[in-house]
Amino acid sequence: MRKSVLVGVAAGGAVVGLFASVASASAQQALPPIEVGAVSPIKRAKIVSPPQTPPAPGGRNRSVAGPSGPEPREPAVAPQGVLPIVADQFATVTVVTNEELRRSPGATLGDVLFAKPGVTGSTFAPGAASRPIVRGLDNYRVRIQENGVSNSGVSELGEDHAVPLDPVAASQVEVVRGPATLRWGSQAIGGVVNVENNRIPMALPCRLALLPTAETEGCSVIETRGAVMTVDNSLENATLLDVGRGNVAFHMDVHGRRSSDYLIPGYPYLYPPDPPPPVFGRQPNSSMRSAGGSVGASYFFDGGFVGVAVTQFNSRYHIPGIEPTGTNTRIELRQTRVTTKGEFRPQSAYIEAVRFWAGLTDYKHHELANEGGFDGVQQTFTNKDLEARVETQLRPVDLSFATLTSAFGVQGMHQILTSPGREGGLFDPNRTRSVAGYWFNEFRLSDTSRMQLAGRIEQATVSGAFPELLVDPALQVARVRNFTPKSGAFGFLQDLPQGVVASLTAQYVERAPRAPELFSRGIHEATGTFDIGNPNLRIEAAKTIEIGLRRPIGPFRFEATAYLTRFDGFIFRNLTGAVCEETIASCALEGEGDLREAIYSQRNALFRGGEFQSQLDVAPLAGGVFGVEHQFDVVRATFVGGGNVPRIPPVRLGGGLFWRDMNWLLRVNFLHAFAQRNIDPTNETPTKGYNLLRAEISYRMLFDPGDPQSRELRLGLVGDNLLNEDIRNSVSFRKDEVLLPGANLRILANARF
Repeated sequence: MRKSVLVGVAAGGAVVGLFASVASASAQQALPPIEVGAVSPIKRAKIVSPPQTPPAPGGRNRSVAGPSGPEPREPAVAPQGVLPIVADQFATVTVVTNEELRRSPGATLGDVLFAKPGVTGSTFAPGAASRPIVRGLDNYRVRIQENGVSNSGVSELGEDHAVPLDPVAASQVEVVRGPATLRWGSQAIGGVVNVENNRIPMALPCRLALLPTAETEGCSVIETRGAVMTVDNSLENATLLDVGRGNVAFHMDVHGRRSSDYLIPGYPYLYPPDPPPPVFGRQPNSSMRSAGGSVGASYFFDGGFVGVAVTQFNSRYHIPGIEPTGTNTRIELRQTRVTTKGEFRPQSAYIEAVRFWAGLTDYKHHELANEGGFDGVQQTFTNKDLEARVETQLRPVDLSFATLTSAFGVQGMHQILTSPGREGGLFDPNRTRSVAGYWFNEFRLSDTSRMQLAGRIEQATVSGAFPELLVDPALQVARVRNFTPKSGAFGFLQDLPQGVVASLTAQYVERAPRAPELFSRGIHEATGTFDIGNPNLRIEAAKTIEIGLRRPIGPFRFEATAYLTRFDGFIFRNLTGAVCEETIASCALEGEGDLREAIYSQRNALFRGGEFQSQLDVAPLAGGVFGVEHQFDVVRATFVGGGNVPRIPPVRLGGGLFWRDMNWLLRVNFLHAFAQRNIDPTNETPTKGYNLLRAEISYRMLFDPGDPQSRELRLGLVGDNLLNEDIRNSVSFRKDEVLLPGANLRILANARF
C-alpha cells in the first residue's frame, strides 16, 4: 500500500522537484524516488535502493521497486516529435530531448538551440564556436553547465571561444529562465543551459534488465550514435557503454567529429577583399576536428549513491572571416574535468535528502595564426576552476494554510584565469572567489495552487591588476574588489481547466562584474577590439516580471510567455570611436590602429519580449497523427535615455506540418526571421531577414517491444536550410563576413543494444 505525496520543489532551477512514494512500514522498505537534475518534462533517474524498474525509452527511469523486487510492467513507448512543455515548474524551460538531439544537425550548443523560441546562437564560427544566447543575453549572463556543474571553459570571455562540450555525447539539453536560475548563481541572470548525460551513472543497468542472473553476472548496454552531413563533409560518432554489477554502475563514452569548410549559398563577404578568397562557394577557414571521452562510476547503497567521472575534451577549429582567413587563424583547446555528485537520504524526521555536486576543471587553449612572419601561438587562455554545491531538502511541513517544502544550499567557486600572449595578452592573471547561500520554499496552497519564495546571497572577491592610466599606462596596479550580490524571487502557479497552467513570476537579481570586465586591457581579436575594463564597475541588477500560460497535455499543447526586465547598471562594451594598436597608450580618436577601442561601461537598459510555441494534433491519419505547429519570439532591448542595445536577435515567426506514429516521424518546418534594423549604429549594421526551411523523416525500430532496456535502432534523414538561403545572424560580430551554412542533408543512425 502506498501513498503518493507531491512535494514539488522547483528542481533544475530553483526548487528540487520530487514525487515521494512512501512505502508501508518495513525494516527493508525501498527509498522513495527523488528527482535529480535540472527542470525537465522527462522524469529524472531516481535514487533508489535496488532493484529498480526498467527505463522508459530514452533511458529515463519511471518508478521504483518494492523490497521484494521490481514491479513488472510493460514499458511505455513514447511517440517521436511530441512538443515537450514543462508546465508544473516555477521556470520557463526549453527542452531538447534525446531523440531530437540525435536528429539535430547542430555541432555546438548554439547551433542546436539556434531556432528555439527565445534562444539562438552566437554563430561566430558555425559548427565550432557558437554559444547560446537567451532572450538577447549572452556571455556572463548565461551559464552553461553539465549535469549541474559549470562547463563553459572560457567561452563567455570571447565569441571565438568554443564551449568544450559536444552535443553528440549529450542525452538532453535544457534552457532554464526565470527564478529557477537562482539555484546556480547570479552569473545565470539571463538563463541556464544544462546538458544532461550519464557520465556519472544514475541507475544500475543490471538491475534494470529484470534478468534473474543479473545480480551476480552483471549486464551492459551499448549505444552508438553516428551521422554524416553533406554541407561540410562532416562525420560524427559516439559510442557509449554502461555496465553494472551488484551495487556498482560504470559508464564510458568516446566521441569524435570532423568537418571541412562548409558550403555557402553565395559570396561570403559583404565587402569582398582584394584578392578574393581562394575557394568560392565555401566559407573559408571554417573546418574543425574534435574528440573526447569520459569514464565514470557510481556506487549505490541503501541511503543513496555517490559517483565520480573524469572527462577529456580536445578540439582544433578554424575561425572564419576576412582577416582570420588571411592569417590562417585557428584554436587548439584541451580540457580535463573531474566531477562528482551524490545523494544521501538519512533516517530523519526533518531531512528528506542531502545532495552534492562538485567539479574541478583544467582548461587551456592556444590561438594560432600567421602574423608578422611568425606562424604559431599568438595568445593562450587558461582557466582553473573549482565549483561545489551542497543542498538539503527538508520534509514537507503541514502549515495551517499550506504544505511547505523547503530546500536550501551552499555553493562555492574558485577560479584562476590567465591570458598570456605575444602582444601582452587580454589581462593579467586574475582570481575570483565566491561563496553563496540560497533557500527555496514552495507552498502548496491547494490541489491547484502553488507559491514559491526564494532568495540568494553571495559574497564574491575579484582580484587582478589594471594599468595606472593617469600616471603610467605601463604600470600595473593590483586591485581587489568585493561584492555582495543579493537576489530574491517569487512565483505563483494556478491550474486552470483543460490542463492549462498559469504562472506569474517576479525576481530581483544582482550580478557581480567578472574579472575580464574589470581588468581587461588588451587585444580581443574575436571582436576586432581593444578591450579596456573598468575596475570601478558596480553590481548589475535586474528586475523581471513574467507571465505565462502552458498546456503540456492533450491534442493542443502550447506555451506562451511575456516578460519585462529592467537592468540597473547593465554592463556592456562601449565603442568610443577611438582606435588602438598594440598597447593601451596607443588608443586615440585620430589613431592609426585597426582595433576599435571598447571600454566596459554601464547604462540602465530595458528588455521586453515574448515567446510562443504550440503543437496541434489535427486528425488521425494512416495509423498515426497529422498535425500542425507554430512558433514566435521577439525581444526588444533599449537603453534608458535612448539607443538600442547592440546585437539583439530579430523577430521570428514560423510553423510547420508533421505526421507521427509510434515509430515514424515526418516533419516540415518553416521559420522566417525579419530584418533587424533596431541597431546601435556605432556597433553594428542592419541585417536582412531570411527564411529557414527544414524537413526530416526518421524511423525507430524496437528490437523487442517488451524489452525493458529499450534496445532499438533509429534511422533518419534531415534537411536543413533547404532553400539555400543567404543567412546572416544579427547577433554575430562576424555576420558581415561569415554566412551560415547552405543547404544540408544529414543522414543519421543510432543503435542501442
